[in-house]
Amino acid sequence: MKEWITGRNPVFEVLRARRRQAFRLLVAAGVEEKGRLEEILRLATARKLSVNRVPRQQLDALGEGHQGVAVEVSGYPYAAIQDILNLAKQRREALFVLALDLIQNPQNLGTLLRSAEAVGVHGVILPLARAAGVTPAVVHASAGASEHLLVAQANLAQALALLKEEADAWVIGLEGGAGARPVEQVPLDGPLALVVGNEGEGMRSLVRKTCDALVALPMMGKIESLNAAVAGSIVLYRALEARRNRSGGA
Repeated sequence: MKEWITGRNPVFEVLRARRRQAFRLLVAAGVEEKGRLEEILRLATARKLSVNRVPRQQLDALGEGHQGVAVEVSGYPYAAIQDILNLAKQRREALFVLALDLIQNPQNLGTLLRSAEAVGVHGVILPLARAAGVTPAVVHASAGASEHLLVAQANLAQALALLKEEADAWVIGLEGGAGARPVEQVPLDGPLALVVGNEGEGMRSLVRKTCDALVALPMMGKIESLNAAVAGSIVLYRALEARRNRSGGA
């Protein structure tokens, strides 16, 4: 399966990560070949990738926000749960995983993947069905961060149970309802799987039952909740801070 990735940062990261087979690169005719685009062309040359200068209208047909560049590549290379566990072992770090329960909006998924990559998670787990996968729109929304992550698709409840068994992970669900504890009262510095639920419905009951604790962010204003991607990103950074403090990181 082939797909088109558009936008300068996403295309750059796809080529830099070298996890996908690349077939051809399209560049808008007449565009200034400097900055990020110059770096893309350098990577393309190193990979002996054919570069075609084409009318901008041809790129317009591939998607919005292409910024004058697109690359045709193989489909997204999903990982296995064991790959994520192995990466934590290789780094000699406590497991750090983001699990997403039926996130359906590509922009939200892209934002969460970008945050997850930035904080150094070992992997992200998505459900097998009824959720957004790593599509070109998600790659674009993540600014290419998806290309540097291990993303697995699995039965979420079973995967979380495996993380508990294999890595002694504590499963924390982000939930604003009754029974949720303030995030500052929950330790986030050990082996951790953070679960973020669907934008409207939250976590499914079986996934919620798998959680060892539910956490909520403080809400001081008049709205009742934050966007799933924003809330998830905040807790990811709370976890990063806790892990750095525990390890003595600056």
